[in-house]
Amino acid sequence: MQNKTRYGLVGKDIAYSFSRSYFAEKFKNEGISSCSYENFDLVSIEKIKEVLKAKNLGGLNITIPYKEAIIPYLDELSEDAKIIGAVNTIRFLPNGKAEGHNTDAYGFKAALRKYLDNHVKKALILGTGGASKAIKYVLEQKNIKPLFVSRNPKEGQIGYEQIDSELMQAHLLIINCTPLGTHPEVNKAPAIPYESISSKHFLFDLIYNPELTLFLKEGKKRGATIQNGLFMLEQQAEKSWNIWNEATD
Repeated sequence: MQNKTRYGLVGKDIAYSFSRSYFAEKFKNEGISSCSYENFDLVSIEKIKEVLKAKNLGGLNITIPYKEAIIPYLDELSEDAKIIGAVNTIRFLPNGKAEGHNTDAYGFKAALRKYLDNHVKKALILGTGGASKAIKYVLEQKNIKPLFVSRNPKEGQIGYEQIDSELMQAHLLIINCTPLGTHPEVNKAPAIPYESISSKHFLFDLIYNPELTLFLKEGKKRGATIQNGLFMLEQQAEKSWNIWNEATD
């Protein structure tokens, strides 16, 4: 273990970790015996200083709740990470500096490409955490106007109680960036008027466990196109691996 190149996930309460199981499977399937992947479960972001000094580190992924809080601890940011304002991948440069990247945007764009019709002009982004910033970035690239929905809305955002039937009809893409509905609390879902969903809607949930969240079930029941976060996670994991190994195209 000591001589292996170490990769890992930085977050809080991440025992469930998609990344750890994904990379363990990848290393096994591709015969990569020189690498390992582990969880760095931190009670506070300040602990990242110790992680960044760890021996044999090849790269890191960052998850909730540290995608924005990690930035002051990094030496450099890629262009997309600067624009988005959130980091979920760290590459260590030959000079030892830590460089922040964002592969959430890449993963979301790849997932949208599979399912999205061109008739969507506006989208609701439920939640305002680190991942939601990458979602906004991708939507704007696609000329889809995003509107943030938050329990504590800031300027330019709205609260859940402001979503009515008219707003739902105008926003045919709805992306859940909140943790509501994640296993084991599978009976929770964002408080939107599901009765206003039609077959024209596309509901995208960043959650992958369970496969069908209550949010997606409500959409499916009404004929909407639905997609969970698994494909997005797989795409961003592979992009992280490419960044760590400098195959960045």
